[in-house]
Amino acid sequence: MISPNRTAHRPKSLLPAGLGALAVLTLLPAVPATAAPGTAPAKDSASRVVAYASPRAVTAAERRTSAYLDSLRNRPERLKSFFKALPKGGDLHNHLSGAVTTEYLIELAIENGLCIDATMTAVASPCGPGTRPAADARTDAAFKREIVRAWSMQDFPADQSGHDHFFDTFNKFGMATWYARGKMLANVANTVVEQNQFYLETMVSPASDSAKALAESVGYDADLAAFHRRLVADGKLDRVVDEAVKEADDSDVQFREAAHCGTARPDPGCRLPVRWISQVSRGSSPARVFTQMEVGMRLAERDPRFVAVNLVQPEDWDSSLANYSLQMRMLKYLRGQYPQAHLTLHAGELAPGLVKPEDLTFHIREAVLVAGAERIGHGVDLVHEDDWRELARTMARRKVAVEVPFSSNKQILGIAGDDHPFNAYRRYGVPVVLATDDPGVSRIDISHEYRYAARTYGLRYTELKDLARASLEYAFRTGRSLWANGSAPSGYRLVAACADNRPGTTHPSARCARYLADNPKAATEWRQETAFATFEARHR
Repeated sequence: MISPNRTAHRPKSLLPAGLGALAVLTLLPAVPATAAPGTAPAKDSASRVVAYASPRAVTAAERRTSAYLDSLRNRPERLKSFFKALPKGGDLHNHLSGAVTTEYLIELAIENGLCIDATMTAVASPCGPGTRPAADARTDAAFKREIVRAWSMQDFPADQSGHDHFFDTFNKFGMATWYARGKMLANVANTVVEQNQFYLETMVSPASDSAKALAESVGYDADLAAFHRRLVADGKLDRVVDEAVKEADDSDVQFREAAHCGTARPDPGCRLPVRWISQVSRGSSPARVFTQMEVGMRLAERDPRFVAVNLVQPEDWDSSLANYSLQMRMLKYLRGQYPQAHLTLHAGELAPGLVKPEDLTFHIREAVLVAGAERIGHGVDLVHEDDWRELARTMARRKVAVEVPFSSNKQILGIAGDDHPFNAYRRYGVPVVLATDDPGVSRIDISHEYRYAARTYGLRYTELKDLARASLEYAFRTGRSLWANGSAPSGYRLVAACADNRPGTTHPSARCARYLADNPKAATEWRQETAFATFEARHR
C-alpha cells in the first residue's frame, strides 16, 4: 500500500451507478438469524437477514457480554469504550510509515529540520522561497491543519479521488520517515497495545537502495533460475541481506530508546511482539522486483525478526498490471528456493471502473494458486474473479486468510457495506481477519474497524471474538497454536496439553505451561484468552 510516487489520475467514482459488487450473492442460500447485539442486521441483496454463526457452544459469560453490548445500542460513548477494551488479537496488515500518527510525522519533520513546500511536501532544509519550516506547525494551527489534511485522509472531499490522495500522502511525508524506523515503531506499538492487541506484523522495505543497485548491476534475466544464481554469486545478495540485518539492529536500538524500554517507566509498546514483513515495490522493473523478493525471503529464513514478503504499491498501475502474472511466477520460483519464508500478498485491491473488466478476473486466483500466498490482503474484487466460488472454496480448504481493512477499502476503492465481499468470504468459510492497513493515513484505529464490522454486518459478540482469535491464528508467529484444529471450524477446542485448563481463571498446568513456553503463538493466544476472561467478567 505504500507508494513512492503517483501520477496517474483515476475516476472519482469507481463503481458504476447501481452496481452492487455482491449482487451475485442472491444465488447463494441465505441463513436466517437474529441481529447482533447493539447493531443492525446485515442483509444480502434480496434484503434477507444473513449471519454466519460459529459451530462452537456459547458460554454463559459470552451471553452476558452479548447482552451488555445490546444494552449499548443508544449509548455511543459506552459503545466506543466497549470496542476499545475488546481484546482484538493482532494486526497482520500494517504498513509502518502509514500507521504512524500524522501528528508524530510532523514532529519527526520538525526534529529533522525539514521544510514544507507549497504542495505540503516535506523537503530538505534550508527553506527556500515557497517553503516554510515544519516547526511553524507548532505555533500556527492553520498551517498544521493543512499538513494533516495533505498527509492523511482527514477532511478529504468526497467528490475527489480518494485513491489518488491516499497514495499521494506517502510522497508528501516520506522524507520525515527517513532513518526513523525505530521511532515510528515505538509510536505504532504503543497504539497497538493501547488498542488491546497482542501482536503486530508491520511492513518495511529492507535495504531498499542496495537491493535496487544490485538489481541494476546484475541485470534482468528472464530465466529466473539463472537470475537467482547471478544474484547469489560471490555473496552479492548476502551483502544486501547483511545490510538489512544491520538496519533492523539499528531500528531495535532506536525503538528501545524511543519507547524507554529497560527503564523504570517503559512505554506499553515494549511488551509487544513485533515481526517485520519485507515489502516489494511491485511497480518497479522486473529485475528490481525479483531482487527485492529474494532479499525478503532470504531475510525471513535467516533473521527471525522477519517472517514474510508482500508486494506493495497500487495494483492498478500500468506496470503492476502488465507484470502481475510474471511476479506471481517469480514468487512461485523463489518459494521453492526459500520454503520457510511466508507469503502474504496484496491481491484484488481493485474495483470496477478502476481497471478494465478483464483485470478483475485473476489476481486473487494467481496469488493463491500460482504464488502460493498464505494470506491475501484486501481481496476486494473476489466476486469478479473467474469461478470465484471455487476459488473461495479453495481458500477455505487451504486456510488462506483474508486481511480486511474496511476503512482503506472505502477510502481508496469506494467499496463498503454490501459491495464488500466480507460476507461472501465468510459464507464460504474463508478465514477473515480485520486489519488497519495505514491507520495513520486513514485516521482510524483497529477499534474503529471492529465497530464498523459489527454495525455494518450485524456481528454478534462471539463473532467479534472469533475474528480476534483468527488474527492470531493466522499470524506468522512461530510455534504451534493453542487450538486443536485451527480456528472456528474446530469450535476453538484447546490442544490436548491445555485441554483441562481455563485461561483467565486458572494458572496453566505444568504440561500446558511447557507447551506455552515451547510455542510463542500459543502463548500469545493464551494471553488473549486471559484478556477475554477479564473482559467478560466485567459484564456479570
